[in-house]
Amino acid sequence: MPDIIICRCDRKLEQSMKQKISLFCNVKPDCVLDNTTVPVLYEVPIMLHNQGLDDIVCRELKIPAPPCDLSDWTGMLDRIRCRSREVTIAIVGKYVKLHDAYLSIVEALHHAGYETGTKIRFCWVNAEELVTENDAEENLAGCDGILVPGGFGDRGMEGKIQAAKYARTRNVPYFGICLGMQTAVIEFSRDVAGLEDANSSEFNPEARDCVIDLLPDQQGNIPKGGTMRLGSYPCRILPDTIMARAYQSGRIAERHRHRYEFNNRYRKILQQAGLVISGTSPDGYIVETVEIPQNDFFLGVQFHPEFKSRPNRAHPLFREFVKAALERSDKARNAGENG
Repeated sequence: MPDIIICRCDRKLEQSMKQKISLFCNVKPDCVLDNTTVPVLYEVPIMLHNQGLDDIVCRELKIPAPPCDLSDWTGMLDRIRCRSREVTIAIVGKYVKLHDAYLSIVEALHHAGYETGTKIRFCWVNAEELVTENDAEENLAGCDGILVPGGFGDRGMEGKIQAAKYARTRNVPYFGICLGMQTAVIEFSRDVAGLEDANSSEFNPEARDCVIDLLPDQQGNIPKGGTMRLGSYPCRILPDTIMARAYQSGRIAERHRHRYEFNNRYRKILQQAGLVISGTSPDGYIVETVEIPQNDFFLGVQFHPEFKSRPNRAHPLFREFVKAALERSDKARNAGENG
C-alpha cells in the first residue's frame, strides 16, 4: 500500500500543517489528507475524492484507471439534502438503549428516506415496558410506523406481541423482521385465529400451539449449529401482495440467520383466519413472508432485508414501509386540519 496519511479533524488542515506532517512522517505532501466532520456520513467519499485520494492511490500503485464517475453518488447526496417530509418510526426491541445494536435497520430506514424525500425520526421503545395494551398505546401513539427487528430469547417477547397487536388493530404500518415476523404470527394466532396458547417452541416448548417451531428435519440428535438457516436463500412471491409490489418480481433471494420457522401444521387455520402467506421457498414448503391484507401495510419477513440495503439503492421493502408511513402521516395531518 502507498504511504497516505488521512487526518481526522473538525476543520480543514492548513497547508503548512500538511507540509509539516509530510516532512516528519516522510510522505509526499499531497499524500496528507484531512478527513473533516461532515453532516452526512455519505459525504466522506466525495470529500476525499475532492482531495484527489483516488488519483493518488492509482498513481502510487501505478494502476491505469479512467476518471471515476460519481454522478450517481452525488445525485444521492442531493436527494439527502432536499428531504422535505418527516415520519416517526418506532423500533420495538430489547436493546434500544444501545442504538448501534440496530444500526443496519436504522441505516436501511435512512436509505429509504433518501429515496422518498423523507427524514426518519426514531422512537425507541423498550419491549419489556409494553406489558399491557395501555402501555402500547402510551408508547406507540403518534408513530407513523412500527418495526420489530430480529432477536432471540423470550425477554421482551410479550411486549413485541403487544406492539404487533397495536399495529394490526389500529392499521399502523408494521414491518416485522425475522423474530418480528414470528411475533406477528403469534399475535395473529392468539387474537384472530383463536389459538390462545399460541407461542414459539423457542420460548415455551410446552405451549399447546407452537405456531413457530423447528421443522421436522431440524429435530432429533442434530448439533445446534446444524439447525441454523444461514446465508442467501431464494423466495417465491405470491402475486398481488406487498412483496410483489415492492420487488416487481416473482422470485428473489435474501439473507437469513435464524433457526425457528413457521409451523406448517398451522398454515390452513391461519390462512382461513385471513393471514396471507406471500412468500415461500421455491418448493412452497418453507414460509418466508406473511401479510395481513386488511391493513394498508402489515408485513413480516423471515429474512434480513436490511443487509442488502444501500444508501444509493434503498431496499424495496424498507422503501415501501416508509411510503406507507408517509401516507399514514398525511392522513393524520389532513384529518387534523379538517377536524
